[in-house]
Amino acid sequence: MTDQARIRNFSIIAHIDHGKSTLADRLLERTGAVSQREMREQVLDTMDLERERGITIKAQSVRLAYTSPAGEELVLNLIDTPGHVDFSYEVSRSLAACEGALLLVDAAQGVQAQTLANAYLAIDAGLEVIPAVNKIDLAAADPEAAAAELAGILGGSPDDVLRLSAKTGQGVDDLLETLVKEVPAPSGDPDAPLRALVFDSYFDAYRGVVCYLRVVDGSLGSGDSLRFMATGEVHEADEIGWLTPKAVPVARLGPGEVGFLITGVKEIDRIRVGDTITHAQRPAATALPGYEEPKPMVFSGLFPTDGDDFEKLRDALEKLRLNDASLVWQPETSKALGFGFRCGFLGLLHMEIVRERLEREYDLDLVATAPSVAYRVIMPDGEETEIRSPQDLPEPNDRRGVSEPYVKAMILTPSEFVGPIMALATGRRGIVGDISYMTPERVELDFEIPLGEIVFDFFDLLKSKTRGYASLDYEPIGYRESDLVKVDILLNGQPVDAFSAIVHRDAADAYGRKMTGRLRELIPRQLFDVPIQAAIGGRIIARETVRAKRKDVTAKCYGGDITRKKKLLQRQKEGKKRMKMVGSVEVPQEAFVAALQVDEES
Repeated sequence: MTDQARIRNFSIIAHIDHGKSTLADRLLERTGAVSQREMREQVLDTMDLERERGITIKAQSVRLAYTSPAGEELVLNLIDTPGHVDFSYEVSRSLAACEGALLLVDAAQGVQAQTLANAYLAIDAGLEVIPAVNKIDLAAADPEAAAAELAGILGGSPDDVLRLSAKTGQGVDDLLETLVKEVPAPSGDPDAPLRALVFDSYFDAYRGVVCYLRVVDGSLGSGDSLRFMATGEVHEADEIGWLTPKAVPVARLGPGEVGFLITGVKEIDRIRVGDTITHAQRPAATALPGYEEPKPMVFSGLFPTDGDDFEKLRDALEKLRLNDASLVWQPETSKALGFGFRCGFLGLLHMEIVRERLEREYDLDLVATAPSVAYRVIMPDGEETEIRSPQDLPEPNDRRGVSEPYVKAMILTPSEFVGPIMALATGRRGIVGDISYMTPERVELDFEIPLGEIVFDFFDLLKSKTRGYASLDYEPIGYRESDLVKVDILLNGQPVDAFSAIVHRDAADAYGRKMTGRLRELIPRQLFDVPIQAAIGGRIIARETVRAKRKDVTAKCYGGDITRKKKLLQRQKEGKKRMKMVGSVEVPQEAFVAALQVDEES
């Protein structure tokens, strides 16, 4: 066990791409946790997806041994966190295991929307926040302006803000010294009954469920009989240890320490993130606060292209849920796609990442339907019911109204882009709120906007209209009644439920024309004409036609009477009519995927 006075638990929080993972690399290097031979970029980003996209998806923890200039030996538990708005629940979970947070800002870009959101998360959690400006080695860097912005948010003087370059290592020693001085040591009671917080977990094919935990009170030994307070399950601690970043087994973990626990549990639903672990013989009286359940914002259907893979997809989702507590799902059926699951995600990037992980890690081939948000339908008797799929929307006569979720969106942008951003937001039914100038060059814009209008392609358009300089953060503010309709897409007169969408009445015609036009390009020509129609109830609002392939049946007919040609053409026409009655339209998978990518600029 390590003496609490020598432990410092902290996490690095920042906007996406401000250098968290690179700084974590320098800290690992400086403390000797990773040898030069093992060193590579983004050591803590272990997933292939994280390395390819250059983003952190999962929070990772690592124990660093640090000797201060005064000769004091200390233990630093670092938790590297994601920066994207879709993964902010990972950040909140990591902060619950820490006493301090390092708030990092890019010297060239300054404070961004997610910087503010993460700073408030840390302050609300009662953490000691240490501000730092990164990337001071860049030609475009303006560390003084970034430091002044940070001091304006957190209070204090710009001189107190650390300056460093995670790439070159400049300023990292000062950072470590400041962390040791400013971040308080843990204050757990070593003699109290054990209370440990499970802040993450994943499934190992050989060892079962592996929990990452932070011991708050008491101590935990290998072989102890443990009770999980939320589920009431009792299991033995097969192995406990630290992550350095390799897994190192130890005999005991004391208060304030961060480590892993393996109990040999193979059933995934028995261990929950946010649960409190205590001793079975001497249990704690109260559990730790845990976490608020993350609320999914975006819903989409995931269907295996091969119907036999349905059970395989269920198993994969269960295993992924252990590693990603914000993922929710329930079975659903589609006439067009067969059996699958309606899944809830925190945003479009989260949806994309989950889908890609399922395909890579579990060898599945999936089709995803167009994303939608959760709506509330007011029934004729006044009762409210939540729907997560366009197919569940009752007919207009069977409902009194429909409410949709609204969010408060905060956009930080250089002042030259205010006009295009306001045009984009108001075009998406956004209501402009406060406009405040943080500096003469940087503006904060607040909007109230329907969530359904921003989950689709709003972020991409925002980036393209501001050359990548604007940043977005949003939080839910409740439901409001809107004039919403369901647009169905019909192929050959048959509705394809995978393409249905709930949109505002004013945007329904544009959506219908866009979808029918896109599908006309994507659906291959059949041997008969295929009408593609968009409809609201029984009213057709848009139509395109995929023209039939035409075989030249008169090719061998040379010379002679014209009636021979007419007879052959008539026979072909009757054959096509018969085929249209029995033939089914084959929709390629690309058409389903392209339904997700209907954007304004195309």
